[in-house]
Amino acid sequence: MSNLKRSPRSKFYELIQAQIRNEFHASQQYVAVAVWYDGKDLPQLARHFYRQALEERNHAMALVQYLLDTDHHVEIPEVPQVRNDFADIREPVALALAQEREVEADFVQLAKVARDEDDFTGAEFVRWFLKEQVEEISSMKRLLNVVDMAKGNVFDVEQFLFRESVGDEDDSTMPPVAGGKL
Repeated sequence: MSNLKRSPRSKFYELIQAQIRNEFHASQQYVAVAVWYDGKDLPQLARHFYRQALEERNHAMALVQYLLDTDHHVEIPEVPQVRNDFADIREPVALALAQEREVEADFVQLAKVARDEDDFTGAEFVRWFLKEQVEEISSMKRLLNVVDMAKGNVFDVEQFLFRESVGDEDDSTMPPVAGGKL
């Protein structure tokens, strides 16, 4: 089997492998947030973060598929511990926004490295994720603004999420996902 995967492991591909870990960690963190909201009887917030968890899982699997498609070995990593307890409904949303900003920085770094290594295919692949992060950060900032404007009235936040589509758009331009998109 070892002679099936012969492509060299460039810095770009090492960063993609690290990003798989980051995306799975984000997915697990969003599951923890969703479960916390579920435990507080906040079904719309829970639903929103369960969907976010699936989206992050799909991002990880798109990275996996890219490595497979480019004949690179893939390792599914362990993920760091997630946070499970929060003081109020704002904390998980603020955590999610910070997490999305970190992911954006990760993909900016991936884009720079792809360009530096003259990996035009890799740079093109990363473009979709950069575009996606604009939407992710925007929708999480919007949700945080709504939480702040609600001034602790969780029912206003729940009604907002019931009425509005925040990050619910399906993107047909997403790269292929290993095993299929969930």
